[in-house]
Amino acid sequence: MTLTASYEHCRRLNARHGRSFYLATLLLPGWKRRHVHALYGFARHVDDIVDECGPGNPAGRSAALDAVTARLDAAMAGEPVRDRVLPAFAHTVRSFDVGRADIDAFLDSMRADLTVTRYDTYDDLLAYMEGSAAAIGLMMLPVLETVPGAQHSAREPARELGRAFQLTNFLRDVSEDLARGRVYLPLEDMAKFGVTEADLASGTCTRPIRDLVAFEADRARNHYRQALQGVELLTPSSRPCIRAAHQLYGGILDEIAAADHDVLTGRARVPRRRRAAIYARHLLAANAATRAERRLETT
Repeated sequence: MTLTASYEHCRRLNARHGRSFYLATLLLPGWKRRHVHALYGFARHVDDIVDECGPGNPAGRSAALDAVTARLDAAMAGEPVRDRVLPAFAHTVRSFDVGRADIDAFLDSMRADLTVTRYDTYDDLLAYMEGSAAAIGLMMLPVLETVPGAQHSAREPARELGRAFQLTNFLRDVSEDLARGRVYLPLEDMAKFGVTEADLASGTCTRPIRDLVAFEADRARNHYRQALQGVELLTPSSRPCIRAAHQLYGGILDEIAAADHDVLTGRARVPRRRRAAIYARHLLAANAATRAERRLETT
């Protein structure tokens, strides 16, 4: 697959599976956008490869993860690989010196999913999200760019945004994850609110389940608040995208709250009109920042 085709495949992956985030990426300058798509595409690609083998086939899932890791190593060494995503991903990693430690942390979290399906405490879940979410935020940071001198201080807000996004997904997808044999609600919290796995599987959202979801949603909102501190540390042309993504994903929590925290009888979605309004709200700033960047390039 050519590099151009690989980038286009990543874009389509993002458009199909990450609608809210994809909408936010349209606020980026074109040259940044394709690299963000490549990073998203890699994360989705690896997750899909592992899931395609099915939860009852740990050996097959482990072999699939070994194979994609081997292809990644080959792509990073400049070798041709039969993979639709890795040419674009490897090109982005080399272009922006994305840390291999962050990539490996993500792959480690995918490997954990092969055997770990429950988390006793929130600290245990945070340790998992260090690779599955925080590392993604760190991979995005070199592409988004920071203002001079802010590379280090922007790292923690980037990690917080990754955690906020993933915890939001966990709350939205309780039933879907349970069907795959996974529970991402900490068992300690479930016990505190008197919620069992049988309750989650029943499809009926009881008051204890609603209270548990509200409790975890407050945690997610705290991650969103911490992440906001990093927006001004980014270059101006990246700020509208991240503000929009923050509001679009945070809007999922709003929809969950509007349903009285019922996450079992329907999948929370931000209405199309609200998504369009959020996009439009940041479009003027995005265009102005991109034009300012272009003027700087010609001076």
